[in-house]
Amino acid sequence: MEKDEAYEKARKRAEAKLGFSIHLTVFVAIILLLAIINLMTSPQTFWFQWPLMGWGVAIVLHAVAVFIFRGPTVTEKMIEKELNRARATGGPD
Repeated sequence: MEKDEAYEKARKRAEAKLGFSIHLTVFVAIILLLAIINLMTSPQTFWFQWPLMGWGVAIVLHAVAVFIFRGPTVTEKMIEKELNRARATGGPD
């Protein structure tokens, strides 16, 4: 049982890292596209900086969640609490 639990945690961490990689790749591609459009259509005004900054904050928060705060997620904590409550009362409700 412990082996399955370790595997499941490793799978979730790998999925989180893959999700961040995809998010970062899409971010870079879209920001580059917006920068090209901006520079070709209105080079006197750098409007692409606004989505860059807004989405950039989301990228940083995503990175912090994946690479710094490695503890259990809120959902996992809630599941554990419900399981403990069910075990204490002897049933799911």
